[in-house]
Amino acid sequence: MKPEALLLDLDGTLVDSEPLHRRGYADFLAARGWSVPDLSVFTGRRAEDVFVTEPGPWTGQDPLELLAEVVRFIPTEPPEPLPGAVALMAAARSSGVAMAIVTSAGPAWVTRCLSVLGCPVDVVVTADDIVDGKPDPAGYVLACLRLGVAPDATWAVEDSPAGVRSALDAGVGAVHGVATTHDPDVLSAAGAHVVHADPAPLAELLASA
Repeated sequence: MKPEALLLDLDGTLVDSEPLHRRGYADFLAARGWSVPDLSVFTGRRAEDVFVTEPGPWTGQDPLELLAEVVRFIPTEPPEPLPGAVALMAAARSSGVAMAIVTSAGPAWVTRCLSVLGCPVDVVVTADDIVDGKPDPAGYVLACLRLGVAPDATWAVEDSPAGVRSALDAGVGAVHGVATTHDPDVLSAAGAHVVHADPAPLAELLASA
């Protein structure tokens, strides 16, 4: 059935920004002289949450100061939309399906990405709007409250295990994974109801629902 709303992650789901972020994190860690073999620990999550909850060379340091430092290393070039992202948003708009961005990024980055995507959304929930970031469900719960819809009447679209778990724990009706950042089996193991290569098939699903 057609959802009442689409709840959309941003980085790695709508825009091809994960390579930019990974380059920024790698440069930040190198400047600090720190070695972290698996940068996926940051994928889909707020950096300040990772610095607090995950063991690493940053343990004991101020997470907000580290976040401010990371931001300076993120490349400034605008990311490209992922295949099918613009079509998905256009299909939602033409079908009368509300849209929310639910992201671990900050407001300035969301504004930059939405200008690239060129399609307005109804609600934006950023890292600044919640106390606990993904995989906590707070962002998705807040998006549904702001939209005035029940979570089980929505679809979420996510590229990370943390995001998938966040949407599931919020009670989202259908969680669609896009395997742009992680292998499909990783997203399935996290609980995604279905996994697509990119957002393109979702536009067709929405149009036919």
